[in-house]
Amino acid sequence: MLDANIKKQLDTYLQNIVNPIEITVSVDESAKAKELLNLCQEIAGLNEKISLKTLTDGSERTPSMAIAPVGEKPRVRFAGIPMGHEFTSLVLALLQSGGYPSKADAELIEQARQLQGEFHFETYISLSCQNCPDVVQALNLMAILNPNVTSVMIDGALFQEEVTERQIMAVPTVLLNGKPFGQGRMTLKEILGKVDSGAAKREAAALSEKDPYDVLIVGGGPAGAAAAIYAARKGIRTGIVAERFGGQVMDTVGIENFISVNYTEGPKLVASLEQHVKEYEVDIMDNQRAKKLRREKLVEIDLENGATLKSKAVILATGARWREMNVPGEQEYRGKGVAYCPHCDGPLFKGKRVAVIGGGNSGIEAAIDLAGIVEHVTVLEFSDTLRADAVLQRKASSMKNINIIKMAQTTEVRGDGNKVVGLTYKDRKTNEMVEVDVAGIFVQIGLIPNTEWLKGDMELSRFGEIEVNSHGETNIPGVFAAGDVTNIPYKQIIIAMGHGSTAALGAFDYLIRASVEDEVAA
Repeated sequence: MLDANIKKQLDTYLQNIVNPIEITVSVDESAKAKELLNLCQEIAGLNEKISLKTLTDGSERTPSMAIAPVGEKPRVRFAGIPMGHEFTSLVLALLQSGGYPSKADAELIEQARQLQGEFHFETYISLSCQNCPDVVQALNLMAILNPNVTSVMIDGALFQEEVTERQIMAVPTVLLNGKPFGQGRMTLKEILGKVDSGAAKREAAALSEKDPYDVLIVGGGPAGAAAAIYAARKGIRTGIVAERFGGQVMDTVGIENFISVNYTEGPKLVASLEQHVKEYEVDIMDNQRAKKLRREKLVEIDLENGATLKSKAVILATGARWREMNVPGEQEYRGKGVAYCPHCDGPLFKGKRVAVIGGGNSGIEAAIDLAGIVEHVTVLEFSDTLRADAVLQRKASSMKNINIIKMAQTTEVRGDGNKVVGLTYKDRKTNEMVEVDVAGIFVQIGLIPNTEWLKGDMELSRFGEIEVNSHGETNIPGVFAAGDVTNIPYKQIIIAMGHGSTAALGAFDYLIRASVEDEVAA
C-alpha cells in the first residue's frame, strides 16, 4: 500500500519512537478493512517497538485503527484509512503515543494535561480536506496527554450512514460527548479555550497586565503581518492581536498571483508570514477578538474576553469576509468548487464550465476574467437588472461564452461528495427550479468589512469600510488602518501587504512627531 519512498521516510520518522506502542485494528471482511489491515501491518513491520493486534467483534467502528502505549487503553482512533492529508496525523499519533515530544507551546501542553472532566471528541473529515488535519492533530494530542480525553477521526465518505443520521454537512465537524462542538479549522489553543472554563478569565487577566505598546496591530492577515514586520524593524514595541494568524488567507486553496512566487497555497503562505514575523520581537496574541476601540491618553482596545490592551498607536487590519449565499451545500463545498476569488482560483477551472453569482461590478468583472480561461460562464443575478457599469455589461455581452440570467435566486450547491457538480436556482419570474451543471461557483455578491465593532467610534464609508488617507491614517489621531477593511480599491493579498507597510511607516512617523510635541510642551 505504501510505496518504497514513503516507507523509507516513514521508517526514518518511526526511529524517534521512545516507548513501545500497540496498534489495534478493527476489521471485517470488507475491502476497506483489508486495506487498513495491510497498512497497519506495513507500519508495524517497520519498527520493532510497534506491535499489532486485530479485533473482529464489531465493538468499534469498522474499519478503524487505534494507537496507544503498550498496556494502556487506546484514546486515539482513526475510523477509516488515514491517508491523503490525514497521513501526517497518523504519523504524529504514532510518534507522540511512543513518547516523542510535541512541538506545541509548553503552556498549551500543560493546559491540556490539567483538563478536568470527560471529553470524547469525534471529528468528521474528508481525506481531501486541508483544514481537517489541524483539528485532528490537536485533538489527538490532547488525548495522548490527558487520560480523560479521547479523539476519533471519522472519514465521512466511509461512514455515510453516520453522516446522514447526524446531518454532517461540512468538514471538519467536531462533536464533543455526542453534541456539536465546532466546524472548520480550529487550533489547539482555540479548542482548549472552549473546553477549559477558566482559561479565558486567566488569559484576560494576563493580557490586561501587559505594558502599553508603541504600535499594536489588530488583525493577523497579510496587512497585519506586513505592518508588524515594518514596525518591529524600527525597534519599537510591537504587538499583534488577532482571532487567528493568517486570517482569510488560511482558507485560500491556490495562489498564483503573488509576485515572484509562481504558485503557493494559503496555509503555506501564512506559515511563511508567521515565521517571518517571529524573527522579530513581536508579541503575537491570537484567538482574541476585539470588541471596542477608544482614544484616551493612549489608544485602548477592549477584547471580548474582558482584557484591555493599550498602545501609543494602533493599526486596524481586521480584513473583510466574503458575503455568502447561505444556501445548502455552500459550506460543504467551500474550497471544493465554491470559490470567492476569481483572481486566485480561476486558473484552477481552465477549460471547465463555471457560474458567477452576482451581477454587480465584481460579478461581471469576474465573468469577463474567467471567460478567457474557462469553457463557459453562467452569471446569475437576483434582480431584473444588472448593477454593473454599462461598459462592463457591454464587454460581457460581446463574449460568446458568457450567459447572463436575471431574476435568478440560487437555492442550492450540488456536489458528488468531493467536489461541486452544479447548482440549482429558482426562476423568480416563473418559480421554476432550474439545475445548471458547473464545476465551479464564484460567489461575487460583495465583501463585508470586519468593522461592526467600530461603528459609532470612527469614520466609516457607506460600505462600512474604514476611511484612510495615503498614509493609512483614520479620523482618530494615532489610529491607522490597512488592507481589506479599508476603502482602498482592489482587495488583493499583495496590495494589503503594501498598505500594511504604509500604515506602519505612517504610525512610526506619528510616534516621532508626537514625542517631539510632548517634549516641546514639557
